[in-house]
Amino acid sequence: MSERYIGLMSGTSLDGVDGVLADFSDPGFRVVAHSSQIMPVALRAELLALNRPGENELHRAALAAQALVRLYHQVVVDLLHRSGIRADEVRAIGAHGQTVRHRPILDDGIGYTLQLNNPALLAEWCGIDVIADFRSRDVAAGGQGAPLVPAFHHSVFRQARSGTAVLNLGGIANLTVLGPAGQPADSVLGFDCGPANALIDHWCQQHRGQNFDRDGAWAAGGQVREDLLATLLDEPFFALSPPKSTGRDLFNADWLDQRLERHPGIDPQDVQATLTALTVRSCAEAVRRHAPSVNRLVVCGGGAYNATLMAGLARGLPELQVMDTQALGLSPLQVEAAAFAWLARQTVLGQPGNLPKATGARGARVLGAVYPR
Repeated sequence: MSERYIGLMSGTSLDGVDGVLADFSDPGFRVVAHSSQIMPVALRAELLALNRPGENELHRAALAAQALVRLYHQVVVDLLHRSGIRADEVRAIGAHGQTVRHRPILDDGIGYTLQLNNPALLAEWCGIDVIADFRSRDVAAGGQGAPLVPAFHHSVFRQARSGTAVLNLGGIANLTVLGPAGQPADSVLGFDCGPANALIDHWCQQHRGQNFDRDGAWAAGGQVREDLLATLLDEPFFALSPPKSTGRDLFNADWLDQRLERHPGIDPQDVQATLTALTVRSCAEAVRRHAPSVNRLVVCGGGAYNATLMAGLARGLPELQVMDTQALGLSPLQVEAAAFAWLARQTVLGQPGNLPKATGARGARVLGAVYPR
């Protein structure tokens, strides 16, 4: 059986789709190829709009899912081209989909999480088995359905003699706390910290017309407003104990606007500096509270390329070695996609993909639904 898997990820930041083709035939794994596609402006706007109630949602969501799968297909075709590997040499594709609602445990005591996707169409177009809908089984077992990447982090980033914290800075920040090698996976702690790039990018787009604040340069030229930062940090989510997860259901433009109303007249650049400080301080506090014994913080996701964010984390956590995952041989932009290749493999092998300590589920579960080619 082939040990090659493809992982596809379009995260909360909505900047694009990342994909990796990974080979698990050796101990650990190896990224054979990486590809990405920028999210088209119209699709990005529609996916953002679908995070909120609106007219004709079901029809619009179905069309948006198929537009997303077109991007997924382009990434898969490019991965096969770059690697020289045929479709029939890939065991499965792990396709996460695009989260547009995330309400675990809420409403009826079970809640739900919803990722737009059309895995049947992707399997049809690619000629490869597709595994999708990774979060629902964990939610059915009483969990948050997120984060799911801590099990993958445990498999590739645990250190030989001391602990490591892995911080993913996508649209939402999530933290994985790993003990020394030899400790079981069920000892791993993982949870969402709060917003990472979601609010930073939104504010930059609104006031600069740019998709993101390159290198954090705009934020670096502003002043952090401590009064506004205190208001932002007063959000109850930050004080919750794990397991916990969040998304644009909470940290969205309306959430920010409601808090800015209490602080009228702040220069937009100072707001950008303060939003960047919000990510730094909420993540640093999460590390201090829940990872007191680690000696390094390894950062992945698009935020790893934001120099202002990275410098803020290094200042806020001076006792830790702060680095990005490239130092460990895996590009920050490949980690999430690689995680879903790994999760797809877990499904194929009939092995659990969740960590109950991270998600709050009643136990380990095999995740995902299989759509044969």
